[in-house]
Amino acid sequence: MSIDEMSPVPFYVQLADLLAKQIEDGTLKPRQPIPSEAYLQQTYGVSRGTVRAAVKLMRERGLVLTFAGRGTWVAEQK
Repeated sequence: MSIDEMSPVPFYVQLADLLAKQIEDGTLKPRQPIPSEAYLQQTYGVSRGTVRAAVKLMRERGLVLTFAGRGTWVAEQK
């Protein structure tokens, strides 16, 4: 999976959707950290701002929790 540069959907939404799909399929498991900002930037070819916006959107969707100094973790799904 990758970011579609020709899509009208903003990159951060595409990235959030890709990560959400990984949570759904069990690739990213509850109570485990999501990949680092640097890893996501390199893997998907996006900027740091894009990664941060995607993580913020995922937080708003209740998919992840961010803890100061500890990173962002996959939330328990209900």
